[in-house]
Amino acid sequence: MNYNTCFHLLLALFIPCSVLCLAMTVRNLNSDQFALLEFKDRIAGPQNVLPNNWTVSTSVCNWIGVSCGILHKRVTALNLTSMNLRGTIPPHLGNLSFLLSLDLSSNHFYGHLPKELGQLHRLRILRLSYNRLNGEIPSWLWNIHRVRRLEMKNNNFIGTIPETLANMSNLEILNLGLNQLSGQIPSSIFNSTMLEKIGLHDNKLEGNLPPITNAPKLEFLFLGGNKLSGNIPYSISNASMLTKLDLGDNLFSGPIPKTLGNLRQLEWFRIVNNNLITGSATDHEWSFLSSLTNCKNLKTIGVSENPLSGVLPTYIGNLSKSLQYFYAEDCELQGTIPMEIGNLSNMLVLELGYNKLSGLIPASIGGMINLQGLYLSSNKLGGPIPESLCSLERLYKMYLRLNKLHGSIPSCLGNITSLGYLYLYSNKLSSAIPSTLWNLKDILKIDLSSNHLHNSHAIDVGNLRSLLKLNLSRNLLTGDILSTFGGLQTLVSLDLSNNILHGHIPESFDGLISLEFLDLCNNNLSGVIPKSLEKLLYLKYFNVSFNRLEGEIPSKGCFSNFSSTSFMKNYALCGPPRLLVPPCKNDIHKNSQMIILHAFRYGLPTIGIVVVLTVLTIMYRRCQRRSTTLPIKDDLLSLKTPRRISHAELSRATNGFEESNMLGSGSFGYVYKGRLSDGMEVAIKVFNLQTEGAFRSFDIECDAMRNIVHRNIVKVITCCSSVDFKALVLDYMSNGNLEKWLHSEICFLDIIQRVDIMIDVAGAIEHLHNGHPTPIIHCDIKPRNILLDEDMVAHVGDFGVAKLLGEGEVMKQTMTLATIGYMAQEFGSAGIVSIKSDVYSYGIVLIETFTKKKPTDNVFVEEESIRHWMERSLPKGAIEIADVDLLRREDEYMVVKANCISSIMELALNCSAELPEERKDMKDVVVELKKIKQRLLNNIQHF
Repeated sequence: MNYNTCFHLLLALFIPCSVLCLAMTVRNLNSDQFALLEFKDRIAGPQNVLPNNWTVSTSVCNWIGVSCGILHKRVTALNLTSMNLRGTIPPHLGNLSFLLSLDLSSNHFYGHLPKELGQLHRLRILRLSYNRLNGEIPSWLWNIHRVRRLEMKNNNFIGTIPETLANMSNLEILNLGLNQLSGQIPSSIFNSTMLEKIGLHDNKLEGNLPPITNAPKLEFLFLGGNKLSGNIPYSISNASMLTKLDLGDNLFSGPIPKTLGNLRQLEWFRIVNNNLITGSATDHEWSFLSSLTNCKNLKTIGVSENPLSGVLPTYIGNLSKSLQYFYAEDCELQGTIPMEIGNLSNMLVLELGYNKLSGLIPASIGGMINLQGLYLSSNKLGGPIPESLCSLERLYKMYLRLNKLHGSIPSCLGNITSLGYLYLYSNKLSSAIPSTLWNLKDILKIDLSSNHLHNSHAIDVGNLRSLLKLNLSRNLLTGDILSTFGGLQTLVSLDLSNNILHGHIPESFDGLISLEFLDLCNNNLSGVIPKSLEKLLYLKYFNVSFNRLEGEIPSKGCFSNFSSTSFMKNYALCGPPRLLVPPCKNDIHKNSQMIILHAFRYGLPTIGIVVVLTVLTIMYRRCQRRSTTLPIKDDLLSLKTPRRISHAELSRATNGFEESNMLGSGSFGYVYKGRLSDGMEVAIKVFNLQTEGAFRSFDIECDAMRNIVHRNIVKVITCCSSVDFKALVLDYMSNGNLEKWLHSEICFLDIIQRVDIMIDVAGAIEHLHNGHPTPIIHCDIKPRNILLDEDMVAHVGDFGVAKLLGEGEVMKQTMTLATIGYMAQEFGSAGIVSIKSDVYSYGIVLIETFTKKKPTDNVFVEEESIRHWMERSLPKGAIEIADVDLLRREDEYMVVKANCISSIMELALNCSAELPEERKDMKDVVVELKKIKQRLLNNIQHF
């Protein structure tokens, strides 16, 4: 009886409390709903996602971007990143009192932050990066003292960093980079015991770097690209967990702290482009390196462009065995390179160029078995090139130019099959050029100019099928120029000037189909200038002055653009007056004038009669054939019918789909090269029907065959379809894809070729967007899907994930994802695609094409995408961002090319804008690119 009494008493108490709690939960959830509806009503978005989804007919916890807690059913997270929302952030968000995470990054919010956000006392994450927020960073942020991640990178914030941020004692990540913040860095920031990452880079911060007194968890410190000055504080070593430290591109001066060695976890150290020195006036060695020997995880050291002076100490060999990159270019280094440097066996790049180093190149460098880049240019190094360098089996670039090296070129360099660049010019090298160099089949550029080299045999470069540049000028070369030069179809620049060569200019030079630069001046060449050279379509510079040439100067093709300076001081050249040579004496020319005169006098009347009779005959036959026009139309229509082809014929065309005929594989199958029964070469894309989405992909590409016809889109010849086999027969593209040409070690594209390819791609995308009744979205624009035919004309292919917009539609939602790195943010986060998604992908490909950097490279981590890197780096100049093969200091057109690349990268940034409505239309892109190309050509011509 007592138990029953207690039970009823408890039940009587529980029911009212439950009803009261339920009522409070409903009321509080309603207040969250009201706050979000007010937020929705005050912003705009081109896709109308929020107005269509955030409605009172559905629970607020089911709205897009909204998450609720399990216990209280209150809104705990709001994630609206990359939704293209526009407007100011309304104050009503401050009423979401249970909010833990607020992410509005990558939108179009502007204006000041509302102070009501300071009421979100439970907030842990605040992400507002990549918007247009302005004004000062509010001091009320300290009210939300539980925040762990505060990210407001890439906005328009001005003013100073508030001291009150130090009160946010739970802060782990602070990222305010890429704003316009000024003033000094508050010293209180470095007293936060929880901070792990600080990003204040690329602002206008100035003054001294405050002492770091208490930052035990700090791992990343990025302060590069400001105006910070003074000394680097010794207290920086208190941040003992630092792994990445960037203080580059500032105004720091004074010595580099010797306490850096206390940063035992340091992996990445960058202080380039400051005014730092090694130590005191009496410290002639780089004593700071001694402390860095304690950093056993160190992989990168960057100290270039500082007036460090002094000498490299022997204990450089005691640095981390993990060290891969050592950059000390333009540091006023003196003395010798210590032998101990060879202990760094995992080094990939050693950069000591543009210093005052003297002595010998240490033989111990041959112990760096993994070395890929050796840069010792523009020093005072002497002695011979050590044969131990031949042990560098992975070496790709050897830059020893502008030194005082003497002796012979080691013949064993010809055994380094990985070598792509060999620059030995402007030294004192003598003896014969070793014939082994002409066996480097994959080498791209050789420059041995301005030495004292000679040749014991005629130079036979016929094996160098990948060669782009050969400069042997200003040496003592003799003998004939062999006809094998004509087989170098990839050669862009050939300089044999200022030697003692004799004999004729080979007729085979017309095979140098890529040649742009040819200098043969100051030799003893004789005979005529081959008329076949008129076939060289890309030749921009030609010089045969100071030889013994004779005969008529060719006048067609590229020769119509050359001036008299190309032909000065020869034996007996003749041609038009503009070339300042005597006119050619030719009796045949006089006789031909007489023949023409007789032809006009007696032949013209006869020709007139024949023409009249022919016209009358044609008119008569047309009248007779009018009744047959309908069958002719039927025949023309039949040409549009796809060719029928069977599985058996495709099998024969590929030798049973033999692996040796496989060109590659894609997301839905394999591509083979085949030859049809009529001899036509084709590419055959066979779909793996076990792969999810393969049937749909096949259907999409078949539709593309019927709907898309354009010179820059891969032509689908026909389809082969049965229950268990589906394939497309495509035009064969003999030069592969753009990815191969950008990232293969044996391929090279010059600046004109790259511009032409991207004009072709832009034209194809523009046709997809505007050349049909409803737009077609490719959805997967990337270098692998850009194919090149035998004339290097680009064709866009692979429509497996394409989308066809319906009438009146401007966007579409999809669950199919494209390639990471090339996808627009709205595509990746919300599955929303539009023609602007293709424009974004094109912008990324444009950046990759001229920088040779992939958006998926490891350097692009966290929030540093390839676009953000470009946006930050472009103001520093094209030479900082361009593919190193496009811009060289010795190139006479470097400034012209740099301006061209800068213009293209600005266009790329406009194409890849965060917000779709800010991206350019492809019609405008095509026009702009063509203007850039024309400016480039005009500037080169008048340079």
